Formats: sequence, structure tokens, C-alpha cells
Amino acid sequence: MTRQLHLGGFQIASQVTHSHAAWRHPASDPAFLTPEYYHRIGRILERGKFDFLFFADLLAAPVRYGDGIAEPLRRGTQATATLDPSIVAASIAAVTIHLGVAITKSATFFHPYELARIFSSLDHITKGRVAWNIVTSLTQGEAQNFGHDDHLAHEFRYERADEFVRTALELWSSWEPDALVLDKESGVFADPTRIRHINHDGEYFRSKGPLNVPHSPQGRPVLIQAGSSETGRDFAARWAEAIFEIEPTPEGRRAYYDDIKSRAVNYGRNPDQVLIFPAFIPFIGETESIAREKQAFHNELADPISGLITLSVHTDHDFSGYDLDAPVEEVQVSGTQGLFDTVRRVANRDNLTLRDVGKWYAQGVLLPQFVGTARQVADQIEESFLAQEADGFMVSSASTPGTFNDFVDAVVPELQRRGLFRTEYTGTTLRDHLGLSPATFTAPHRAQVSNTA
Repeated sequence: MTRQLHLGGFQIASQVTHSHAAWRHPASDPAFLTPEYYHRIGRILERGKFDFLFFADLLAAPVRYGDGIAEPLRRGTQATATLDPSIVAASIAAVTIHLGVAITKSATFFHPYELARIFSSLDHITKGRVAWNIVTSLTQGEAQNFGHDDHLAHEFRYERADEFVRTALELWSSWEPDALVLDKESGVFADPTRIRHINHDGEYFRSKGPLNVPHSPQGRPVLIQAGSSETGRDFAARWAEAIFEIEPTPEGRRAYYDDIKSRAVNYGRNPDQVLIFPAFIPFIGETESIAREKQAFHNELADPISGLITLSVHTDHDFSGYDLDAPVEEVQVSGTQGLFDTVRRVANRDNLTLRDVGKWYAQGVLLPQFVGTARQVADQIEESFLAQEADGFMVSSASTPGTFNDFVDAVVPELQRRGLFRTEYTGTTLRDHLGLSPATFTAPHRAQVSNTA
């Protein structure tokens, strides 16, 4: 069978996505605080046979730029108003049948037991359609919201996250698949020999277990990550089954693809079970000129200061005191290092000022824009896919739900005609959609049945 690509829709439970112009766009629905807003998106993407809808998240309002909240709130930048994506995802799952839902949850400010319980519950409620996007929270504002003066250093965040994932996996395996008996006649609810304590006692976490949620349809959620620094790439190659990538250039996407696949092999993994999803924003028109008019209209709405506010959040570095019309300086950032490395690389190549970078960031946080007719956009997707830059793509919207409607109605049929994308769902779980192997289950020992209550 011809290799087929995968599709995810990028969303934040918020007024903006990667595009900071999105909330100002006349075609965007402003009702982002209502369930109907997200139900509509979910139904559109399911109509387009998308694998999943992905929710990014941050745990603090943006305060890094100028150490104030006024400008971010006035301009409506990322994370100024955001719902908890796990609640939104459960609502979407209730009105869809096949569409997966991927949810960002931090491995820095939660405990593995709480997170394992949330995702195991969601896997039941969605009938096996949930994924966990693993992040290490990176801003001082997030740390302060959880009672800390500052966030962990970059290396320690990933060291802690590594143990967090291991602990969650142990908890998800604490119930064997056939542990739930439900035999009314004998009165046996569950077989205690098939449920175990995990007795995890590590450097960062302790958890006795077992999880009090039975084994779920997928066994555990699909694991997603977005590592871009050296440490982040190692973490992604070790744990992730799907990787979300931001890279504006074809050569950068190809290099990232090759690097992650090689690292996965070094960890003893099958590289075909590590799917890479670069993101882009499409602008689609009946003619190329119409598409370019759409792009120009959207990009003009992007405000450079809004972009720099979000760049400051992502890098945990205050850019408010820099000369906007000077080149991007070589500075050390403690947040998302890979993103800032990309900013510097492209800024140096194209002689961009900080104002240019702010405008670019506000237009879509470095995402490339695929512009043209449905056939031309499909050409760009196909070229990237066949060049082994990607296993799938994350489609991010310039207006919601307009971008998703345009893509599903025009580009998806073109991809289907070329045999590059499914015409129907053939499975029921998100693992099925992504062609991932079943989650492995190991029970190192049977639980000892205690006589104590």
C-alpha cells in the first residue's frame, strides 16, 4: 500500500492559535468560551477524516514582556484567556465518533498519579481517542502560579519529565487488561491478582499505586512531544509516538526528520513508530491571486508587539527593552531554546530586524504558509511528504473555523485523489488512525492479595 500521510488540526482553547491575527479576523468566530465553538471544529475535522485535534496550552497569562499584563491583555496574545483543554476535549469527544483529541499537560507542575488518572479516564470516555502532549513548563509566570519563585533549569526540567513519564507508564500498567471481571453471579468485581502496586520511589516522585482507573481502550494515551533543543530531541526520540514540529524551511524540516529518526533508532525504537508532524498555515483560494490576497489580509492584521510578547513567553526572555529596528541579538534564553535558535538562524539569513521577527511571530509563530489553489497547496504538502520531511502535518488556522473548512472542503479531496490520505476511517482508536502498535503491557509481578481492609 502507498504510504499515506496523517493530519492533525492545531488549536488552543483560546481566541488565537499560532496566528495572533486570528481573533481580529472578520471570518473568525469570537465565541471561544462556548462548547459549540469546539464542537463545530471537531465536526469539521472529522468530516475531513483528520487523525486528531491538538490542543496546546500554557499555565500562566503572559507577563514576561515588560513584566506586565496590560499589553498582552489589550492585544489578546496567546494565553491571555485559555480554557483547560482536557475539559474541552471531553466535550468534543461527546459529539464525534472517530476524531482523536490530543491534550497538552505539563510534566512540571502536576503529579504523575493525577495526570495518569485524567488521561486514563479520558481514554475511556473517548473510547480510545486521546493523546498526551508532554511539555515541560518553561516560564517564570507558570512557576509562580504554582507557588515557586522560578522554574527549573532546562536540563532539570527534562530529567524530571523523564521520571514523570516512567511513573505514569507504571501507573497505566497497574491494571492488566482483563483485571475487571464484573461477574454479577459470583460477585467478583475485579481480580486483585491482576492489579498491582507500583511502589515508585524516585528522585522526584513517589507513588504507591495502583491507579484506581481500570485498563483503558488504548492501554495508555498516544504520547506526543515537541522537543527542539538537543535535550528536547533526545526526550522526544525516547518517548514520543508523534512529534509536533515548528520549522519554517524545507531543509530544516528534512534535517529534523533525519535527526529524530536516527535518535529513535539509537534508543532501540522503530523509527516508523515515531511520526513527525511539521505545522503550517494554509491560505486557499479559487485562484492563486485570491489565495495571496487572503494571505496578505491576514498578515497585515499581525501586530509586531504581540509577536514579541509571545516570543518573550516562549523563550522566557524579556524583549521589551531591545531596539526594534536592530538585528536580533545573540542572547541566552531559558525557555524554548530550539524555537529561538530557529529565529536567529532565519533572521541572520534574511537580515531581519527584531520588528520583522515580531511581525513574523505574530503571523504564525514561525510556521510556513502554504498558499495557492487547493491543487497548489496539495502540491506543497505532497512535495514535503515525499521528500521525507514529514509523516503528517499539523494544520493551523488563520481564522477559525474558516481555515479548517477551506482545507477540508478543497485540499483534503485533492490529497485523497492522489492516494495520499484516507477516504474513510478504518479503525476506532487514535492508535489505529496513526498506524501505531498497541501499547505494550507488562506486569512485573502479580499483586499480593492483602488481608487488610
